[in-house]
Amino acid sequence: MKKVITILLIILVIAAGIGFGVCHHKSNETKFNDDYRNGNTAGNLYNAGIFCTAADGTIYFANPSDSSKLYSMNSDGSDLTKISDDVATFINADDNYIYYVRNNPVFTEPFSFLTINTDSLCRLDRSKHKKSILLDSSASLYASLVGNKIYYLHYDDKDFTTFYEVGIDGADSHQVDKTPYRPCSVVGQYIYFNGVSNDHNIWRFDTVTDTSELVLKGNYYMPAVIDDTIFFLDNENNYTLASTDLSGSSAITTLSDDRIDCYNITGNYIYFQRNSTSTPALCRMKTDGSDYTVIAEGNYTNINATETDVYFRDFASGVMYRTPIADPSDVEVFNPGTGSSDK
Repeated sequence: MKKVITILLIILVIAAGIGFGVCHHKSNETKFNDDYRNGNTAGNLYNAGIFCTAADGTIYFANPSDSSKLYSMNSDGSDLTKISDDVATFINADDNYIYYVRNNPVFTEPFSFLTINTDSLCRLDRSKHKKSILLDSSASLYASLVGNKIYYLHYDDKDFTTFYEVGIDGADSHQVDKTPYRPCSVVGQYIYFNGVSNDHNIWRFDTVTDTSELVLKGNYYMPAVIDDTIFFLDNENNYTLASTDLSGSSAITTLSDDRIDCYNITGNYIYFQRNSTSTPALCRMKTDGSDYTVIAEGNYTNINATETDVYFRDFASGVMYRTPIADPSDVEVFNPGTGSSDK
């Protein structure tokens, strides 16, 4: 028994030393952003953030050909490279790093107790592609980069799912609010979100002052701010998609009579899943509600967009499809292969 206790103490000492070394390394080697850089679009993050286009055009994505592990490619699909063995969701990127939520399966073979941090918030150097650094070892969701901080949902056994922030160096991790607000729509230093428990208004959170102000009073869901327009689902109107001027000076415009499950906005187009018992479909329309087009009949989810293409997943089979923004009639299975490895 004394031998077992001694071994456990040695393991704890080593673990503490490793933890100190990792924290020290993170704080001394981190490259910080000079402005309030945002890591992905609202539409992508509402749809699991499985695609992310960096400022230089590099696309980071969860590859369906390799169990959704983290890859990169150019917009034309060239230079396909495996970045990590981690299953990646809620991907963000700045000039220096890739941030993502690791969603790895839990192993059940012997010594599986050594397989930890399977649903954690991670950072990976874009140039070196070395081992990921943990920013939060707890289960995380809806990660969103705002300058030099990541805002996200954090889970623990005490408060369950709450709104959190952590520095991109892993420092100053703390709870922002006990309510699990989803920080998907970010513009500069501001996060736009809908109320969850006390109300369903749309609010704007200032990450500099840690204060919130009312943007739009009502019963709304999934707000996305694009330039001076705010889009949202109108809960009182059968979850139709609507928009209004961000200043609140214009009337609310209902863009479609369809009940909508999920949506994404890229350029002048809105891609959305039409909820219907008889004619469900992935559709698109312009941001003013015109040019309504059915792209694919059926039930789809995880609508993600890059600068040139839109990707979506069949709800039942999990098969992923791609359609170019320039030609929505061209729909094909997205199966890029596995390419080279740089992990």
